[in-house]
Amino acid sequence: MPGGGTLTIRTANVMPDEGAEQNLAGGRYVELAVADTGIGMDSAVKDHIFEPFFTTKEFGKGTGLGLSSVLGIVEQSGGAIRCESEVGEGTTFRIFLPAMAEGLETIEPARTILAMAPKGSSEVILLVEDEDMVRTLARTILVTSGYVVLEAHDGGEALAMFESHEGVIDLLLTDVMMPVIGGRDLAERAAIKRPGMKVLFMSGHTPDVVLREGIGSGIAFLPKPFRAADLVHKVREVLDSPARFEA
Repeated sequence: MPGGGTLTIRTANVMPDEGAEQNLAGGRYVELAVADTGIGMDSAVKDHIFEPFFTTKEFGKGTGLGLSSVLGIVEQSGGAIRCESEVGEGTTFRIFLPAMAEGLETIEPARTILAMAPKGSSEVILLVEDEDMVRTLARTILVTSGYVVLEAHDGGEALAMFESHEGVIDLLLTDVMMPVIGGRDLAERAAIKRPGMKVLFMSGHTPDVVLREGIGSGIAFLPKPFRAADLVHKVREVLDSPARFEA
């Protein structure tokens, strides 16, 4: 909303009509609707907004992975997302997530769970993630757990770091879907420079998208979003495994 406006966030318990809401099974859902009074979108743009790397922003202002990641997270949770927009009339996104029938169980605080997770021994991890918030979160978790973390915003920065870093890099932890150089391509190039280095891929995209990127069975993978303990356990599992990434 470049000229200002109103952002409305609404939640509701709903039972969507199965015919009207494609890909949703019958039953109770929680709807999260986010509506703005901005410039809106025409059908040509709206038809592509969930595609990886599609963006209407200038070069360097965005990668077009935000809505693609949201779609992957929502669908992995058994839900669906809808977009309604017209030029000059604003945009509304409606997210449907399955409602729980039973009550919530008591959940241990994240700090307690992380304290019980396996610790690192100052192993060096190169973390490659183009989403700043995700990269910051992962770095904080790993440093807290006893690892040394090097960071790269994309594949190009990561390759430069492989050249400039003189010490050992024990693990490459990389997002799968990134502009210019994807995670699989990065890992294959890195394996030439650092033979024997372990690799762990992560992604918030649906399994079919990840599979098309060459991340199949037998390759270490962590789905996003992840809990702190999930990340620490998976990193420790990959580091302790005798298996090596094969380019």
